[in-house]
Amino acid sequence: MAKELAFTLINPYTISKSRTGGVIGRIASRTGLDMVAARMFGPSPELVEQYAHLILESADVPPEERHLLADYVRHNYGPDPVTGRRRRVMMLLFEGDDAVAKVRDAVGSLRPHAYSGETVRDTYGDYIMDDRGRVQYLEPAVMMGRSPETVAKAMGLWASFSARDGGIIGQASDVGPAADVQQTLVIIKPDNFQFPSARPGSIIDIFSRSGLRIVGAKVNRMTVAQAEEFYGPVRAVLHRKMKDVMAQRGGDALEREMGFHIPAEVRTAVGEHLGPLFGDVQFNQIVEFMTGSSPVGLSDVQKNEPGPSKSLIMIYSGVNAVEKIRKILGPTDPSKAEPGSVRREFGKDIMINAAHASDSTDSARREMGILKPEEDDILPCYKKYYR
Repeated sequence: MAKELAFTLINPYTISKSRTGGVIGRIASRTGLDMVAARMFGPSPELVEQYAHLILESADVPPEERHLLADYVRHNYGPDPVTGRRRRVMMLLFEGDDAVAKVRDAVGSLRPHAYSGETVRDTYGDYIMDDRGRVQYLEPAVMMGRSPETVAKAMGLWASFSARDGGIIGQASDVGPAADVQQTLVIIKPDNFQFPSARPGSIIDIFSRSGLRIVGAKVNRMTVAQAEEFYGPVRAVLHRKMKDVMAQRGGDALEREMGFHIPAEVRTAVGEHLGPLFGDVQFNQIVEFMTGSSPVGLSDVQKNEPGPSKSLIMIYSGVNAVEKIRKILGPTDPSKAEPGSVRREFGKDIMINAAHASDSTDSARREMGILKPEEDDILPCYKKYYR
């Protein structure tokens, strides 16, 4: 069976209620599909109207639902009518065999089963009718395509607006004034993407305790060059720390091998020589973990190619964003993290510790400058499938 590309659009209400992680976890774990792209949109009136019109023309949407969904998009996706500030919509692309049908089944019908949590709409959607059978309130939670044909049309539309309406939506209608907020970067690391699972969504769900707003998202395959620059400050720290480690371990090894006492000054000399070398080994292991490629022996061209390992970049915005995210993340060593923190729940060791978060606003700016979370990953995926 040939692979397909499918999409979901997480609605503004769902995002504002911090249900993004739950939606991502439900779709990934139920479908077994690979999430290959993610992007935040602030839809313009033009995009909203064209998407609503596309829904009205979709033959695979039941006639009685077309106007409901089109009207919902018109009233909930466009800019706030009072402030003019845009609302946040997150687009996710999933790849795999029979992807469209799998996503459709995971999202569920427009009328959720009231006593079931099987689908996304069962859990997060609402469809309330009065005694006469008229719809009084509708919240679909997410939007999706029902057939490969409508998926292609919808993705083509959103891809055509991606550069204009997508990226980091820092001035969204439910994000505080720019003077009062910080932006911070989070990387949900590759250990959470070894196979499709609810882990990335569960981590996002824990971060939602911060009360911050997600204003940007990108599925990222870090290059070796990016990783070396991103973790560059860590290399110097490792060089210093490994001097003491190698002074102790190297001195002990020499004593065992030579059979006599190694004085302190010799141990110090051993540490001075071997510490930076061991620091480079540790640094290369970090780069390989984040990219999936060892940096040893690579050319400059190879270092600038996207690595095989995947991660998810999220940009959070709000008051004291850096401090709030770091507190929920927990210390580098998961064994020292508090129960309920991301690293205590999902981390394994100092390197494989579930997620990274910027430690200051300056670091956030530097790291975003390297990874470029505002870059479009929707259009390249669309072009890959629909040349």
